[in-house]
Amino acid sequence: MLKELRLSTNSEDLSTIDMATATTRPEKVLGIHFFNPVPSMKLLEIVKTIATSDETLEIAKEFGKSIGKTTIIAPDTPGFIVNRLLTPFILNAIRMLEAGVATKEDIDASINLGLNHPMGPLTLADFIGLDTVLFIANAIYEELKDPQYAPPALLNKMVTAGWLGRKTGKGVYEYK
Repeated sequence: MLKELRLSTNSEDLSTIDMATATTRPEKVLGIHFFNPVPSMKLLEIVKTIATSDETLEIAKEFGKSIGKTTIIAPDTPGFIVNRLLTPFILNAIRMLEAGVATKEDIDASINLGLNHPMGPLTLADFIGLDTVLFIANAIYEELKDPQYAPPALLNKMVTAGWLGRKTGKGVYEYK
């Protein structure tokens, strides 16, 4: 028997409850946030709104398990869990670069080798896309008004210049 249809969004920062209330069945709406690159990233953030039913949540968890993901339940708040933690990390790395505290290579190497992350925050920002980092930071900042999410001037300038990272061949780093 087919289960009744549900609605899920993969938005990183748009309010899931705002989307849910545009439907006639908000209890059947949630967020499913995949991480890039999807085939190799093991985490799946399931975004539960205040209206999401337990049944809908269980269906999403089963789905995540069926595709080999580890699921976590995130509240429908700006940035959910991962981006709420990651965004200030990336923004602070850009601020350090902007202030001349360290070179981009040394900032990334410190995180690669000092914290055993697979890539440094500046390389990660280029991988995500500087325009996407800016969008996420602005969305979280607009909702929370927390200064740690205010984008640094350097990020705004790079995006204005069209330096979006890997997808344009130039961001914090240059790519061939």
